[in-house]
Amino acid sequence: MQDFKDIDKHQRSRRSGKAKGQEGRNAFKQIEETKPQKRRLKIILPIIALLLASYPVISLFSSPRVKPEASSAKAATAPVSLKNLDHWGAFRLAAEAFPNAQAQGGSYSAAMPEGGRIVYAINEELQRRVEKVLSDYKVPYGLFVAIEPKTGRILAAVSHSSAQPGWERGANYNLYPMASLFKIVTATAALEERKVSADTPFAFNGRLTSENPKYWRVKPGRGNQQMPLSIAMGKSVNPVYGRLAGEVVGRDPLLMYAERYGFNQNIFPGSPIAPSTAPSPATIDELMLMGAGLNREVKGSPFHAAIIMATVANGGVMMAPSLAREIRDAKGNVVFTQTPQPLRTVMTPETAASLAQMLATTVKSGTSRRAFHDRRGRRMLASVSIAAKTGSIDGTDPAGHYSWFAAYAPMDDPQIALAALVINENKWRIKATSVGEQALEAFFR
Repeated sequence: MQDFKDIDKHQRSRRSGKAKGQEGRNAFKQIEETKPQKRRLKIILPIIALLLASYPVISLFSSPRVKPEASSAKAATAPVSLKNLDHWGAFRLAAEAFPNAQAQGGSYSAAMPEGGRIVYAINEELQRRVEKVLSDYKVPYGLFVAIEPKTGRILAAVSHSSAQPGWERGANYNLYPMASLFKIVTATAALEERKVSADTPFAFNGRLTSENPKYWRVKPGRGNQQMPLSIAMGKSVNPVYGRLAGEVVGRDPLLMYAERYGFNQNIFPGSPIAPSTAPSPATIDELMLMGAGLNREVKGSPFHAAIIMATVANGGVMMAPSLAREIRDAKGNVVFTQTPQPLRTVMTPETAASLAQMLATTVKSGTSRRAFHDRRGRRMLASVSIAAKTGSIDGTDPAGHYSWFAAYAPMDDPQIALAALVINENKWRIKATSVGEQALEAFFR
């Protein structure tokens, strides 16, 4: 585990007797100047010193000033050419035109301002069901993204706000506290490092929802609680995953696997998807909070959340998301056709299978059980096996309670991965879990 103490590393050089013997021969020889040379040096050296001292000031006027932020913004807003259109250029074009997309003949498409048309891979039944659920419940802020795990095709992208009309435009690409969805990263790091298995019993103290690490630590000889990691994933037990991060995984490995998932970097270049953030914890308590999903500065977009779940579903291989299935120019020529593009391998298939085992408990006996069972306890969507994770945390932008649900199904042959985020105000409308259940019902019916 990474130690948080400052460690001073002192390097000591050893000199052999031979090296000492050569010191005199290798030393610089003293240079003797004549009197005229000394007088010239007395004049020249102060001038040189003055020029060197004033160089930073002079350079302000003589050198061009580069503004990386302005350059990046200019590149991001530069028009996309239809010639030699690449994957991310097509994504950006499709994202810009998506608010005007309409269902036609079972698929969604949108016209481009300069002519031409973008055809999407949107599933009409899925898109309309989620739109209806968010609208019917008058959700203050609601977001939803679904993706095909094997290809990266976006199957649905819904945003809605009854509290702030206009907020929804582009909201799926912005960042929000990821809450307990980050427990997936913690579990991945522990499994990949072969420090635990899905069935490993793990001791802890404190309530399952405790948010204070000082109550989580295990004291030898005391009556500590214990739970297998798979069950703790489904019940989203904060003390278990906090201790797992702080006392088993460590800071550097946790950050390394966060980066494998795409945090702290731009893995979707040229697209409007904002890079997710996972700041380095400064103390052991901060590390435990991060591993448990309680660091509000660990943020991601619904797009990235859906892609993370799709990566687990795809055996650890992350696919590049694609909004456009096909793009035609004004003359009707096809200038882009979506083909699956692997972005990176995040984990081994064995780790992905262990994660699936852990995530399956969320619907069976964990935090989503109520949404997927009727009042008599009978399983809805009984023929579909589902791996899922919930998250819950308070946030400020916009202000409210953040409810996450991410899932993929069916587990033996994943066809869909999704992420739903509902932000409720003082009065609760609906949880993200219910949005996810409705989406899966529409997709598999």
